[in-house]
Amino acid sequence: MWFFTPSNPTLTFGGFDGEGKREMYEQLPPGTYPRTIYILPHQPFKQVLLQINKGGFIYPFAVKPEVGMMGLMFRKIDNPEDLETYHRKMPVEYIVQELIDYPLEVSVFYYRYPHSAHGTITGFLRKELVEVVGDGKATLEELIEKESYRPGFKVEEWKTKHQSQLKNVLVNGEPFRISWVANLSRGGRLVSLENEKDEKLLKLFDTISDHSKHFYYGRYDIKCNSINELKEGKKFSILEYNGSGAEPHHIYGNGNNVLQAYRIVLHHWRVLFEISRANRKKGIKPWPFWKGLAFLQKSKKHFDLLKKLDKSDD
Repeated sequence: MWFFTPSNPTLTFGGFDGEGKREMYEQLPPGTYPRTIYILPHQPFKQVLLQINKGGFIYPFAVKPEVGMMGLMFRKIDNPEDLETYHRKMPVEYIVQELIDYPLEVSVFYYRYPHSAHGTITGFLRKELVEVVGDGKATLEELIEKESYRPGFKVEEWKTKHQSQLKNVLVNGEPFRISWVANLSRGGRLVSLENEKDEKLLKLFDTISDHSKHFYYGRYDIKCNSINELKEGKKFSILEYNGSGAEPHHIYGNGNNVLQAYRIVLHHWRVLFEISRANRKKGIKPWPFWKGLAFLQKSKKHFDLLKKLDKSDD
């Protein structure tokens, strides 16, 4: 049943679901991901502030669950009051992370067979954050409602989160960022960068993925200063590495029809099977059925909690 778990053998459950960010960051090359510390729930807030100060963090910074998905409970923290509110509400371990302000967020889907020194990049896209732009007349509430046509755009959720500012009128041309998370499920957009795929980009991700010797299949979500600098290995930061459960986002951003999208998905599942089979031949066994089932049930309970918190949190 869990044939995919050997695909990324050093990630819990192959990185399919419920893996923590700590194990992912610890296997990336130093300096390729944001400076991060881990906060346990229920500890006195004074201890949290001591960790923040010891880590050298300055406001604003980002917080998110150590085990998370789809941007659930990701927040930008502007002051100690924001942090205390977040800490009080969070019943699970979370991370404090420097806020990366590079202007571009991109998604790179990469895989490599265990017997090969070089991999393949199947998807390269730009992720656009959710924001509205003022016209000098409409309130923030009206601008949010105008975006209701966008897939994944959660009108009532965003109105709840920005309740104190809904009646503000944005000046003409003024952008307002609705969310700091560019996920499709949060109303973000994907724009194809297919024509930017080249040997430089592949060489970079061969190097990154080979650092742990065990990252074979997944999607990198990255912030960078520019595409050219990313290819040079400069001014970028890896926000996430999503393993065997990663969705090939390029089914959305390249103008594919339904049949083309299915072909892409089936191709990736075939590759995932072949990588997992190759690792199994090397002695890496799939998870036992009952262990995997129990893990998925535990993960579902965890994410159901995060979804409930995320909807109610403003």
